[in-house]
Amino acid sequence: MSTARRVVQRGLWFEEFEIGTIYEHRPGRTITEADNVLFTTLTMNTQALHLDAAFADAQPPFNQRLVNSMFTLSTLVGLSVAQLTQGTLVANLGFSEMALPAPLFHGDTMYAETLVTDKRESKSRPGEGIVSLTHTARNQDGVIVAKAVRQTLVRKAPAE
Repeated sequence: MSTARRVVQRGLWFEEFEIGTIYEHRPGRTITEADNVLFTTLTMNTQALHLDAAFADAQPPFNQRLVNSMFTLSTLVGLSVAQLTQGTLVANLGFSEMALPAPLFHGDTMYAETLVTDKRESKSRPGEGIVSLTHTARNQDGVIVAKAVRQTLVRKAPAE
């Protein structure tokens, strides 16, 4: 019987984050009308710009429905999970400097990247550290559609 080495997909331990490194998250995510309507209704957001095609089509400057900006931000963070924090995150500590410089529309594809801007060991929680991340989302044309700074609490690697 062979003793194959096993590798479990996970995010990075605190020690593995490197300040100044940019992680490109792939694959991207093509946003559908169903995504937008489901998220918008699940979160009780009645904004007609997300739900009412006739209304949104008549509203300049976009003249079409907009993807819910909270869905955009949630997806931006979600695209980073497998590569950065899957199984290693303790908690999100906060978000700041959120910006939505351009809209997303149904059929757009979002691509995300994350810059590690800072990290330090936790003073109050041994075995954990605080990592600062700047997430950026671009559409298929490279236009920035969202940015957010996130503070995370991440586990250190277990002792072997």
